[in-house]
Amino acid sequence: MEGNARMRWRCRRGMKELDALLEPFAERHLHRLSPAGHAAFAALLDQPDPRLAAWLLGGETPENPEFADLVTQILSAARPAGRRDS
Repeated sequence: MEGNARMRWRCRRGMKELDALLEPFAERHLHRLSPAGHAAFAALLDQPDPRLAAWLLGGETPENPEFADLVTQILSAARPAGRRDS
């Protein structure tokens, strides 16, 4: 399994908007993921930036249910406290 420090480094995508979502999520939540969740997050980071941007910024839903769950977690973690979207 890939180490947390390396995984956090992989969150640095070079696209400011993706960095702003992925880096804080990894910093705050990576240690809470199960081994399967950790592996799914590593696989998510293997996706090309345009695909990640479509999922995280464009409102598209990944077909892979593990990716869809992670996208939901990442976006939920990025929302200001107390804010709920319908």
